Amino acid sequence: MKAVAYRHILPISDPNSLLDVELPTPVAQGRDLLVKVEAISVNPVDTKVRKRADPQGADKVLGWDAAGVVTAVGGDVTLFKPGDRVFYAGAIDRAGSNAEYQLVDERIVGRMPSTLDVVHAAAMPLTTITAWELLFDRLGVPRGSTARSGVILVVGGAGGVGSMAIQLARRLTNFTVIGTASRDDSRHWVQEMGAHHVVDHRGDLVAAVKAVSPQGIDYALSLTHTDQHFVALTELLKPQGKLGLIDDPASPPDIRLLKAKSQSLHWESMFTRSLFHTEDMQAQHQLLNEAADLVDAGVLRSTLRENLGTINAANLRRAHAQLESASTIGKLVLSGFE
Repeated sequence: MKAVAYRHILPISDPNSLLDVELPTPVAQGRDLLVKVEAISVNPVDTKVRKRADPQGADKVLGWDAAGVVTAVGGDVTLFKPGDRVFYAGAIDRAGSNAEYQLVDERIVGRMPSTLDVVHAAAMPLTTITAWELLFDRLGVPRGSTARSGVILVVGGAGGVGSMAIQLARRLTNFTVIGTASRDDSRHWVQEMGAHHVVDHRGDLVAAVKAVSPQGIDYALSLTHTDQHFVALTELLKPQGKLGLIDDPASPPDIRLLKAKSQSLHWESMFTRSLFHTEDMQAQHQLLNEAADLVDAGVLRSTLRENLGTINAANLRRAHAQLESASTIGKLVLSGFE
């Protein structure tokens, strides 16, 4: 099968940083599905793994977002059958989706929304899972039209996870949603996603947020540059407020700042369930199916921003370079193999 892989840690400007390769087609066993990959999207995790995990000459396939069709199933599969159209984000410790065929555990796979094509569907899984788990599993934000209300701040609202977090918070909770963005185009995107207010995170974040929410915030989702914003977020959070993050701060934040107001810190990694085979691993299957229902009902929308063309090494190098520039809005997708 055709695939895109890397063999050594190299800058993305190097033509050998990602390579077109031929690999054996895997065989489904146990609870695995064999999926024919039709579209993929690219996430910051792809660039981080490429720059940190040295395959030492072996072909390592990246990619943690895909949409396609099930072509074969393992003997223990009960949730899907050949011919089913699916979308998923996969597992960090297995071969990725930048290949014609991929093995993925059925418990972290969802049915593809029937109202989306594969390109729009591939943009959704990783960021939907991350935003959903961060909001509802880690921070415990109450869903529905509850009597309880307050303010949710999403730092980095124009990125992939931010785009989904804003939608989920706006559509599925009773909270006011503030998103941050620093450019005209990213501000417009955050507004399109449903934020009630958009503020600029480049200057005085405390003043910017308090201008629209003088009493502060109940929840903060810090999706980027946590090391730069941590002090401001602890100041903005109300007593007993909750701070969630997904990035890798360059320096450890001073968690002692959380003590006076009994605030709490929560990490989210969407790979935890698949990496440790937790008892609730199948929650991601259920989550993705519910998200698909919400898409088909017109409640959620795909965050596809740009289709970079065919799945090959040259186009994936373009995608990685764009993500490394830290200016990407929404999601980048590639589809089909030559």
